[in-house]
Amino acid sequence: MQAFFAAAGAVDFKVHRIIAAGDLVAVHSHNKTWNTAVVDIFRLNDEGKIVEHWDVVQPIPDTTANGNDMFSQFS
Repeated sequence: MQAFFAAAGAVDFKVHRIIAAGDLVAVHSHNKTWNTAVVDIFRLNDEGKIVEHWDVVQPIPDTTANGNDMFSQFS
């Protein structure tokens, strides 16, 4: 991932959640450089190397209808 983003220069991400099940890993993060919410989904092989990647990227709105931000944690 570092090599992929190297061309963009300094990129500021804050990871909020990492969820893993079997060979799938999902990472929920805030890309502060472009003010977007990101979910990256990776499939790993038996050696733990990434063999597939999908992502969802959404701009972070100034306000939300329910008043919750995109990264709050609820109990």
